[in-house]
Amino acid sequence: MRSAFTCQQCLKNLGLPARSLGPLTRAWPTTGIRNLSTRVQAEARRQNGRLLAAQQKRTLYWEQVQPREDFKRDRSNEVYLPENVELEETNLFHRFSTSPSPRIRRRAAFIKSHAYCPHPSHRQTRIVASPYDPEARKESGPSAAPPAHVRFECPDCGIPCYCSEEHWADDYEMHLELCDTMRQINEDDHDINSLRFFPEFLYPPPQFDEFLPNMSSWDTYLYTREFEAIDKERSLRQATNLLTYPVTIASVIHELSPYGIRNGLTAEGLKSLTALRYSLHRPRDGSGQSVKGIRLKPPSIRLFILGARAESSLPRPVWNQLSYLFPRTTIHIILIGPEAMVRRESEFPLPDRTGRNPHGGVVEDQLGSLIKITTYTDYYHDMHRTQYFQPYDPYFDCFVLFHPGLGHPASSHEWEETLPQLLETKVPIICTGYTEWDMIRDKEWVEEKMKGEVDLLMHPRENIFRSLKWDLNDLDPADVTCGNWGVWGFRGKRYEAQEKESPLSGVIAL
Repeated sequence: MRSAFTCQQCLKNLGLPARSLGPLTRAWPTTGIRNLSTRVQAEARRQNGRLLAAQQKRTLYWEQVQPREDFKRDRSNEVYLPENVELEETNLFHRFSTSPSPRIRRRAAFIKSHAYCPHPSHRQTRIVASPYDPEARKESGPSAAPPAHVRFECPDCGIPCYCSEEHWADDYEMHLELCDTMRQINEDDHDINSLRFFPEFLYPPPQFDEFLPNMSSWDTYLYTREFEAIDKERSLRQATNLLTYPVTIASVIHELSPYGIRNGLTAEGLKSLTALRYSLHRPRDGSGQSVKGIRLKPPSIRLFILGARAESSLPRPVWNQLSYLFPRTTIHIILIGPEAMVRRESEFPLPDRTGRNPHGGVVEDQLGSLIKITTYTDYYHDMHRTQYFQPYDPYFDCFVLFHPGLGHPASSHEWEETLPQLLETKVPIICTGYTEWDMIRDKEWVEEKMKGEVDLLMHPRENIFRSLKWDLNDLDPADVTCGNWGVWGFRGKRYEAQEKESPLSGVIAL
C-alpha cells in the first residue's frame, strides 16, 4: 500500500512512515465552473492541447526518421525512405525529378513516360476534345514530327512539360500562360506531402439549429460554420480541395442556396428543388428521446453519386459536413461506379453477393445518427434494370454526377444506356464540370440524345464552391483544371395535365 494515498492513522497502525502533508493550500478556479465562457475556454485549452500533442508526435516521428545513414535499411537492394518529408513554408518549390518526396519523384517518372510534348510541330496523339485543347495546335499531316515524351523540366515551375529545351524556349509564350499556375501546383503538392500539421483539416461539430450558414462564398461559409481560422491562401486551397464535393451539393439543395431564378435556376428547377428542400428542412414536430417524443420519421434523403471516383475515397468527416447542414434530416449517400472502391479494398473488403445484398454493397452506418454511406461497384444501368432502388420520389431523391464527361468522346458511350434511365425517374440531376466548355458539351449531348425529353433545371455557370486548388493532368501537363469548376442541372421532362372545355361533357383533363 502506497503511503501517498493512506491516512495518517492507518499508516500508524500499519507501522509505515507517515507522509509529509506539505502546505495546506489548494488552488481554486477564479471563475465559476458552470459558466458558459469557462466551458468554452476549457474546450479551447483541450483543443490546443490536442493540437500541441499532435505536433509533438509528428516532431518526435520526424526525429526518429531523419535521413541518417543508420536510418537507411537495405532490404533486398531497396532503400526505405519516408514518403513525407519535413519542408518549411519557404522551401516548398522543388523540381519534380529532384524532389525530396519519393512520391513526387515517382509522379515525375510517370509523367515523363506517359505525357507527350505539346509543341505544335509534333503529330497529334489523341482526338481533340475542345477548341481550347492544346492538342488542337498540333499538325495532323504526315510531315509533322513524331510524338515525343516530355523530358525537359521548366526551371520556373519545375514540372516536366516539353521534350527538349529548344521546344520549351520556342513555345515559351504559350507556356507562360500556365507557368505561374503550374508553379502553384508544384508548391501545393509539396506542401500536402510535408510533415507539417494541417489545422485546416479540423472540421467543426454540429451547430445549434439557430445558427444559419451563409452560403454566399467560401469565406462566409467557413466563418459561419465556425471552422478553424484560415489566414493563408495555400491552406484555403487545401481545405476547399476536399470540401468542394459535399458543399457543392449543399449549395444547390439547401434552402439558403445562393442560386435562384436570377442567377442560374430555371422555373422547372425551382419547382424540383423546392420539393426537395421541403423534405430537407422539415418543421419541428416535438420529437425527442422520451416516450412522449416518439414520432414517425420520414424516409432518408437519398443522394445517388454516379460514376464515383475521387469522392468515394474522401475522409468520412468531410461527408459529415453535409449532414450537419441539415440537422433534422437523415441522409443516405449511395456511391455507384466500378471505380468506387479503388485503393480501398484493404479498408473495406468487398462482401459476398447474397440474396439480401445482391450487388455487394459496402454499408457504412456508424458515421453518425444523420448519415449513412453505401458503396456499389456495379454500373447504375445494371442496377436500375433490377429495380433495386425503386420507387423514386422527387421529394426524397437526387442524382449527382461529378465531372461525368457525358459528351466527351472517350466516355459518352458509357452513359448512353444510363441517361434514359435517369430521365425516367423524373428526379433532379446535378452535374459539375472542369470548364465551361466541358459543361456546354455535356448539355448539348444530353439534349441531342433525348430530343426534347429533358427539362433544364439550372443553366451552366461557375460554381461558387469550386475547388480553389488547381490540379495537373499527369497524362497532359498542359491540361490544368480545378475540381467542380462549374455546375448545372437537368431532369426528365414532366407533362402536367391541362384542362380543356368540351361542349358535351364539360371540363376534361388532357
